[in-house]
Amino acid sequence: GAMPGAVRTLCLAALLGALCAGGTELTLELPDSAQRCFHQELESGVKFTLDYQVISGGHYDVDCYVEDPNGKTIYQETKKQYDSFSHNAEAKGVYTFCFSNEFSTFSHKIVYFDFQVGDEPPILPDMNNRVTALTQLESACVTIHEMLKAVIDSQTHYRLREAQDRSRAEELNGRVSYWSVGETLILFVVSIGQVVLLKSFFTEKRPSSSAAGT
Repeated sequence: GAMPGAVRTLCLAALLGALCAGGTELTLELPDSAQRCFHQELESGVKFTLDYQVISGGHYDVDCYVEDPNGKTIYQETKKQYDSFSHNAEAKGVYTFCFSNEFSTFSHKIVYFDFQVGDEPPILPDMNNRVTALTQLESACVTIHEMLKAVIDSQTHYRLREAQDRSRAEELNGRVSYWSVGETLILFVVSIGQVVLLKSFFTEKRPSSSAAGT
């Protein structure tokens, strides 16, 4: 039979609550020779995950490192296009993660990152402590939740790919435009040079005054 409206509402609320896990998702501009850092206070034993990808600029690479509250580097990569890093916080305090474009003198970068903190909350109340099997409705909610997570991951992936491809297309279009303008200027200069050269061939030279006196 059809699922009652109240049950559907409860199921949807549980799914939306589970999807809203703690985290930060940002796209930042990283000028040449610049570095941007972010800080997050974490409790001991909390798991965090950092995913990042360079969307545009240069060779689509960036330096990234993560430091714990004691200043110890727990992650460091150079000139990466994208990567993912997960870690369980061993000490309570402020964790720092930085993106650096200091190795680049001319390239302006745009970087996307997703910083997730903690484990995902249970979809249904007391789900982790249950001793009985899930009902058909609860199983359907779990299945829908997993499918929604896959959809969100796919949308994020294709959104980043689309932004990266658009950036490359705009860069290529700019190069083609500059090349076309350059060819037009060269053609214009060559045309004027040919006209002046041909005109000099057919210009009658007047006799000099000394020749006229003799």
